Amino acid sequence: MAVSVSWSWAPRFLACVAVAVLLVTSGLGGAAAGGGGRRHGHTKGLRPGKAAAKPYYPVNATAVEAIERQFTRWVRSMVGRRHSTFQRALYRGLLPTRTLVVDKNPAAGNFTSIQAAVDSIPLINLARVVIKVNAGTYTEKVTISPLRAFVTIEGAGADKTVVQWGDTADTVGPLGRPFGTFASATFAVNAQFFVAKNITFKVSTTTTLQMRHHLCRGVAHSFRLSRGQNTAPVPRPGALGKQGVALRISADNAAFLGCNFLGAQDTLYDHLGRHYYRDCYIEGSVDFIFGNALSLYEGCHVHAIARNYGALTAQNRMSILEDTGFSFVYCRVTGSGALYLGRAWGTFSRVVFAYTYMDNIIIPRGWYNWGDPTREMTVFYGQYKCTGPGSNYAGRVAWSRELTDQEAKPFISLSFIDGLEWVKL
Repeated sequence: MAVSVSWSWAPRFLACVAVAVLLVTSGLGGAAAGGGGRRHGHTKGLRPGKAAAKPYYPVNATAVEAIERQFTRWVRSMVGRRHSTFQRALYRGLLPTRTLVVDKNPAAGNFTSIQAAVDSIPLINLARVVIKVNAGTYTEKVTISPLRAFVTIEGAGADKTVVQWGDTADTVGPLGRPFGTFASATFAVNAQFFVAKNITFKVSTTTTLQMRHHLCRGVAHSFRLSRGQNTAPVPRPGALGKQGVALRISADNAAFLGCNFLGAQDTLYDHLGRHYYRDCYIEGSVDFIFGNALSLYEGCHVHAIARNYGALTAQNRMSILEDTGFSFVYCRVTGSGALYLGRAWGTFSRVVFAYTYMDNIIIPRGWYNWGDPTREMTVFYGQYKCTGPGSNYAGRVAWSRELTDQEAKPFISLSFIDGLEWVKL
């Protein structure tokens, strides 16, 4: 069934240009700070007692990291307007909502791929667009460009609707160079006010070359997927170039409800901005929630598939002035291997677990200093009223802390991410 969509281009274009000017000229700074380049040496010092492997830098490392730094600066300038009256008014402006339908059957929807639906949205978008993705496995790499704000991706259920791709950091891209971790993402979001509901983002076991071959031949893909089951290859701890990102979020004001994130090393790149995750399932092995966002994880199930040693978080706060960090509230941590709660990727890395159940896979020390003892004086790692055999604070490193009621208060509600201003689910 075909649905006609009219965007009323003339008045919309003028309004968009006006808002774009406001976006560029409004106040800067805030939550979308930090980022930095992410090197292949990211798994340094994972195994306790082992000397760190010599860092590996691909020939294009400088170029890749320069691109990421440039993009990070752009994000900070465009969406870092914390506590902005204009921003709140824009989000609460009751702008019209449009709905697009994606279905693998052309007769059942407007588009047969998620990227095609995204590309149909105006380059500068101010109206909420809901993309309903019907049940199926969509083997594609999706990118939402920076000014396509107010996009909602809504699946028919996380176990029924899957978007997957197979790139890793060492996958060779169209220019003949490795993608790097940043560009390996199956699903990349660069636009503000993004929402995802009831969908799975996955790093597939099938190689990109195989997927492209099948797609060119028109072969349908059908993979069985159940919550908590991921067939992504688990690299050995410290493996080089095997990072594969299921989703990268590089924009402010993003929310995820009932979503699955499936991968191994570097599953969820929580890159920049303020983000809210509720009732999500996140699976991986090494640093599988990483980045420099300000994010609240509420009621989420975090599941490790590490073969030997692994790490749950690698938060990249680099300055005491950066208002970033991860907070896990009423979550569950389960899985296999021996797991650090976090590693200090950033000098001022900040992670808190509150009211969270921890299985016996947690390494008693809990945290790792990334091989740099000076970071022990600057990181902020805390627990508050956690339960389970892995939550015993007695064996934790001296530079982590058991939070008091007063210390925990800023981390355990939506106010941590200014959520009362923008979280609308």
